[in-house]
Amino acid sequence: MLREADNYFMKQEEPVKSCLLALREIILDYDENITEAWKYGMPFYCYNKKMCCYLWTHKKYLQPYIGIVEGTRIDHPQLIIEKRARMKIMLFDPEKDIPLKTLRGILKEMVALYK
Repeated sequence: MLREADNYFMKQEEPVKSCLLALREIILDYDENITEAWKYGMPFYCYNKKMCCYLWTHKKYLQPYIGIVEGTRIDHPQLIIEKRARMKIMLFDPEKDIPLKTLRGILKEMVALYK
């Protein structure tokens, strides 16, 4: 049986679907303490049971993004705050390769906040 998070990914259209699935794999493979949960109707990722990031598609730009819960505590030029109080997001162009080095650097800073 598919979980809610699996259903979310399967309902997406290409190339957004492939991009989100790749991001999901990168996040889950980054650290053994990161787990996936379904919260607020979206796939959330928790570090030792604390919500640290989520995946979603930007309504205006129609691009997949990773939302960093404590984003305001991370200073990175690829993270944008928009109108959020504490979260920042990183947008991804689903037609291009995911910038792995940049993403892993942000994940490293994110995980450090929870250690």
